[in-house]
Amino acid sequence: MCGLRVTVADGIATSVRGNPDDVWSRGHLCPKGASLQQIHHDPNRLRQPLVRTASGEHVPVSWDDAFAETERVLRPVLDRHGARAVTVYLGNPVAHNLALETYVGALIGMAGAAGMPAYYTPGTVDQWPLNVVSALLFGGMWNSPIPDLDRTDHLMMLGANPSASQGSMLSAPDIMGRLAAIGARGGRVVVVDPRRTQTARRASEWVPVRPGTDALLLFAILHTLAEHGGIRRPPHLRGMVDGLDDVIAFAKQFSPERVAETTGIPAPTIRRLAAELSAAERPVVYSRIGACTQEFGTLATWLVFVLNVALGSVDAPGGALFPKAAVWSPMFMKPPDQDGPGWRFGRFRSRVRQAPEVLGQFPISILAEEIDTPGDGQIRGLITVAGNPVISAPGAGRLDAALGGLDAMISVDNWLNETTRHAHVILPGLSPLERPHCDDLYWMYSIASCVKWSDPVLPPAPDRPAEWELMLRLAGAMLGTPAPDVDVAAMDDLYTQGIVYTACQAADTPLSGRDPAEVFGSLKGVGPERLIDLGIRVGPWGDDLGAKPDGLTLEGVRRHPDGLRLGELEPGRLAETLTTPSGRIELMHPLLAADIPRLAARIDRGNDDLVLTSRRHLRSNNSWLHNVSTLMRGKDRCTLLIHPGDADRLDIADGQPVEVSTSEGSLVVTAEVSDEMMPGVVSLPHGWGHGVDGTRLDVANAHPGVNANLLNPAELIDVPSNTQVVNGVPCRLRSRRAQPPGSGR
Repeated sequence: MCGLRVTVADGIATSVRGNPDDVWSRGHLCPKGASLQQIHHDPNRLRQPLVRTASGEHVPVSWDDAFAETERVLRPVLDRHGARAVTVYLGNPVAHNLALETYVGALIGMAGAAGMPAYYTPGTVDQWPLNVVSALLFGGMWNSPIPDLDRTDHLMMLGANPSASQGSMLSAPDIMGRLAAIGARGGRVVVVDPRRTQTARRASEWVPVRPGTDALLLFAILHTLAEHGGIRRPPHLRGMVDGLDDVIAFAKQFSPERVAETTGIPAPTIRRLAAELSAAERPVVYSRIGACTQEFGTLATWLVFVLNVALGSVDAPGGALFPKAAVWSPMFMKPPDQDGPGWRFGRFRSRVRQAPEVLGQFPISILAEEIDTPGDGQIRGLITVAGNPVISAPGAGRLDAALGGLDAMISVDNWLNETTRHAHVILPGLSPLERPHCDDLYWMYSIASCVKWSDPVLPPAPDRPAEWELMLRLAGAMLGTPAPDVDVAAMDDLYTQGIVYTACQAADTPLSGRDPAEVFGSLKGVGPERLIDLGIRVGPWGDDLGAKPDGLTLEGVRRHPDGLRLGELEPGRLAETLTTPSGRIELMHPLLAADIPRLAARIDRGNDDLVLTSRRHLRSNNSWLHNVSTLMRGKDRCTLLIHPGDADRLDIADGQPVEVSTSEGSLVVTAEVSDEMMPGVVSLPHGWGHGVDGTRLDVANAHPGVNANLLNPAELIDVPSNTQVVNGVPCRLRSRRAQPPGSGR
């Protein structure tokens, strides 16, 4: 989303800087944007397809040969076992790539039509609680309010570290400057986190909380608000909320005194936190991945929105507001398989563990067992798209072993990494500088309504297909056409017509009730450009497919290289945003109520001696950035953070190796003793574990680190959302001063 200025000389991108004239970012940018030139020029980035030989070596081939090999390995699986023996894994970079973000739907949808039951994404290891709660409370899985940072006078953040993430499902340039401004105007920023992050250091107050107990804290705050008359029922929310009193009734059992020992937060502190929220004129509560990826991540995420309703903050200035995206996206539609009012979960179950589906997905950790467990329905083919689950999936050791047994594995990826080394065929996409871009998702979480289009900076080689074309070719192969013979142009029309038809039939889209043939006939271009043109034209400022001659089209947006700023984050959008069956915020749902007894039982279970959490760094927050040399400079960041008190009692010295063990496995890593961790909690960063044979990642392999997902158990799941638990995993430590870091399992 950040505007960039790329300097090119003789076909080489020599620098990438923030664009001070960009209407949204005004010169600010994050390490992902600043690294685009290194990513483009990375000698390890694949420029042509690779095919795995009988000896296991990957060799370059032509595109024709790559498509032929795709057909050779994939077709026998489909012919013998059907599409239910094949699945798809989508990785994090998909969300930052226009071609993939708009066209993975073709692969998923057509594979599903052929019989593929489910697909897998990192969503079940980071943000699925937010999607589940958004769907239930507000009607859309990508529809939730964000904190009004520029007007709030009291912000409480749980499990959020924007100093590293730059804002997660909260798009705001210079977010740390905005947090500082809250304090400068007399407000408060309170960070609830097991670690005193850089964000917490710069906040008004840091409140350490035991991992996995955020929901208990939030229930206790709600309990206190109700007990002292702190529940607000402002006029703008009257008749717009169902279930608040029901949640308050559940909160009666969670007094501050009852949850204090479990959360690690004294009861007087909890009562003070509630009082300060109640006393603030414009309070707001916000949580992110740290609150999602824990034992009760769904309840914690839900209670954040419950508190915002109880404080009267939803749709109020300085509270939690609904942004207005300038570009409509098919992602905003309720999936067609979710027929009927509301949302349904558990419509089908996994073969081995009998895990229920949630939003069409199973927990990522079950992928290994679905591959390596024989029987009817066994997964024998896998397509990965810009993903590295061997690094990012809990139970990673089993998955790594399972991938080697697949009959067919096709990867659309730009690197030979820890996952794609198992692929029979690797089809590389373009670099970020070789493809156009127009974000159409994260404006749903932005403090301003903007639209921008970027043409490619550098031309790709003439024979290189775009990623969207690869998605259509693989989709056609799943439907039965030999991969080399897929008519990509015809598939593109079919896919776009399907989107248009679905949107015209759905109730809550800007195309509802229109003639699909007429809509399709009015669109211009092909591929992502055609879909973005559609999204702009039916968006709030669009030309409504010609009905509003002064409205926007993609052609008009192209004339503004610094973007168009069309509106600001404002209250008053609640009624037009909600798509629940009642048209109101529906705070209660059987799925949520059913999990409250499990939360209550957590209090009686007692606390583990030591638990493990994850963390991210500003310069290395995803495995796919670890091959950028400028981001890997400096001291080793793959260390185990441990509180001095815990280090003393366990005889662990700073800078020395320590063995970390869980029920899943063990590994050895360097200890970093720091009081930024609360006692009883240790932390490993995610995304590491390089240096694996068969990979071509020169920089990453020189800084291998250890794979935290060798420690995260596959069976630890937040029940309502199927999200993997990577924060609050019981662990043990043992000093290993004589053993080098990275050894052992």
